[in-house]
Amino acid sequence: MNPCGDLLECCLRGQEWSSDLLGQAIAVDEGRALLGLVVERLGDLFEPDLCEVYARLFTQVIARVAPDLNPRVRPRRDSHQQAPESIARVYVLSRVTLGADVAVTSVLLAAAKRRYPDAEIVFVGPKKNFELFENDPRIRHRAAPYARGGTLTERLRASASLWFDDGIVLDPDSRLSQLGLIAACPEPNYFLFESRSYGGDSDDALPDLVAHWARQTLGVERARPYIARLPSHDAPADITVSLGVGENPAKGLGRESEAALMRMLAATGVSVLVDKGGSVDERQRVEAVLQPGMRTHDGAFAPFAAQIARSKLYIGYDSAGGHVASACGVPLISIAAGFVSDRMRARWRPNGTVILGDHPNVLGEIQRTLARIQFPPCTP
Repeated sequence: MNPCGDLLECCLRGQEWSSDLLGQAIAVDEGRALLGLVVERLGDLFEPDLCEVYARLFTQVIARVAPDLNPRVRPRRDSHQQAPESIARVYVLSRVTLGADVAVTSVLLAAAKRRYPDAEIVFVGPKKNFELFENDPRIRHRAAPYARGGTLTERLRASASLWFDDGIVLDPDSRLSQLGLIAACPEPNYFLFESRSYGGDSDDALPDLVAHWARQTLGVERARPYIARLPSHDAPADITVSLGVGENPAKGLGRESEAALMRMLAATGVSVLVDKGGSVDERQRVEAVLQPGMRTHDGAFAPFAAQIARSKLYIGYDSAGGHVASACGVPLISIAAGFVSDRMRARWRPNGTVILGDHPNVLGEIQRTLARIQFPPCTP
């Protein structure tokens, strides 16, 4: 019996689910399976019609798990209303994951700064995400810790703790608001970029779509992803590398192919810096394939982002590092694998060189790409 799988099938087929099935799905691993297997899949498919399904499903979930939050549940509405001419404060919600905050949230930060040059711009989210922007004198921080591995109840309570009486809220489809379902401010002050539906059936990338939304909503042209300039006291590397898969093993090429990739990079003769990752598994995978002479980064992501920005090439799976490289104009090889749909791959595609992970000769394609790249000397 797989209640979450059965519930997902009902959602995808447009069928009604029973009350018993919903209750069984909520009970699996204290709601974590519902969030990871059902809610994430509904979002990852980027099908506009599934936004209504999600809203209906999660409204019922809230009514069961946290009925006191029912008054905070937002109805879906037109997301193309115009922002006010002037405002004293703008709250921009984090997408929680680092890569999404670079690819999507940073575009809203950039647009808000231009639209409201005298306003206070507040990034609402985890401290490690804010570190990518804390050197920007226009950006302030409001902590909003969010346990990505927490229970369903814990995450709903985290969402309920957010409320803003002043200013306006720009929401990039954040987990903090449960994808725009739990109100964070009075409705007239709320502006949602519903990333799962915006763009319809197109294959446009998310940074382009959120920039278009910012033009419609804020009247700002050509906003683009960015990170604040980050200081780094370490010597720059020609190539920066991350083998992180973001808790999705399907992104990985496998140990043998990763070892072959690292030997290929070592053979270029240029300096290589490899991120050891944020988990024991990633650390072990990196240490197993490191080549003599390669340096490693071990620690917070922001200092590694600073190294990416100073490098001549970034290589990694679809991850935060690729979006940082794209935002900083650094050439990149993004090994794009593990996506549940072609549209998901298109939405998350960073600008730069992208090599599909399901290509029959991934390493050969990377080798040919490396052969075309010139590595001028790195400067501090």
